[in-house]
Amino acid sequence: MSSMLGRKIKISVFGESHGAAIGVVIDSLPAGFEIDLDKVNFEMSRRAPGKSKLTTGRQEKDQYEIVSGFFEGKTTGTPLCSMIRNSDTRSGDYSLLKDIVRPGHADLTGKMRYLGANDYRGGGHFSGRLTAPIVFAGAVAKQILEKRGIHIGSHILSLAGVKDKEFDPINVNIDDIKNLKNMTLPLLDPTVEEKMKDEVLKARENLDSVGGIIETVVLNMPGGIGSPIFDSVESVIASGMFSVPAVKGVEFGRGFDIASMKGSEANDEYYLDNGEIKTYSNNNGGILGGITSGAPILFKVAIKPTPSISRPQRSVNVSTMEDTNLEIVGRHDPCILPRAAVVVEAVTALCILDLLAVEEV
Repeated sequence: MSSMLGRKIKISVFGESHGAAIGVVIDSLPAGFEIDLDKVNFEMSRRAPGKSKLTTGRQEKDQYEIVSGFFEGKTTGTPLCSMIRNSDTRSGDYSLLKDIVRPGHADLTGKMRYLGANDYRGGGHFSGRLTAPIVFAGAVAKQILEKRGIHIGSHILSLAGVKDKEFDPINVNIDDIKNLKNMTLPLLDPTVEEKMKDEVLKARENLDSVGGIIETVVLNMPGGIGSPIFDSVESVIASGMFSVPAVKGVEFGRGFDIASMKGSEANDEYYLDNGEIKTYSNNNGGILGGITSGAPILFKVAIKPTPSISRPQRSVNVSTMEDTNLEIVGRHDPCILPRAAVVVEAVTALCILDLLAVEEV
């Protein structure tokens, strides 16, 4: 089983949802980088559950402990390890799941892959709880990138069919990115917030859940980073995104819409601006031939509805090999998008930092 990401800046995630602790080890960070822990704490708070009716009631403050690779406020150059103790667990809520697999979860595939030895409580190592240490790692990566002038931001492009407006593909405002981080629902058009909240609360009342799409931008990424074919920027970012539980699709620039465009419409034409080559459009999302063009990197990820719902569902008891019905109990997000944006940003930061480290930029 591999829980590692990256070629040079590598992270390894460990722990289970209802185990003693979860955490992350980050390898090959530069030595002597001063980490602003207040900024790390802010990023962690964006993902933390239990803050509103839009999220799960599980009360985890995601308080981390840095146990290695950090001395006198700076990275030492040795592996940076952070650990988060689990506190608000109710493992009894999952006693039925030892034998009855939940639709939409990794219960069945986990049993197949690990011969039934995996920790099933709360999804174990497959749980979205494991994104907390990823956010820690991403918060550190973001700070390193921001020192280089590279900024990452995300917003909820759609939720249960309610749509926000898209990022301007050429002129993304850095202040807008900073403002998004302070919103419960990060939106470019705040007038759709109440409609989205209503959809989430309606799903909760109906013992159901909803999903949506998150759009992300990387600003001030230098051109010429990445490689064609297997180590393309799209390959690296997409691989990282599909490491996030609930991500079921990734598209760059105009994505699937570009398939219905003509070449004359899809091509990003060039012009000179004070000796710098720029494009009139950004349909390719800032990447051509797997290599960054210098335009903003733009991509979207599709987030599926939370699979843990309280409605009765059909399933199978794998112990008796009989059909059965299942009603999931416990505390679950009716929609994970409000907490997922910071996770997508974290993985993006780790992928971008690794790409730069491989190129030694």
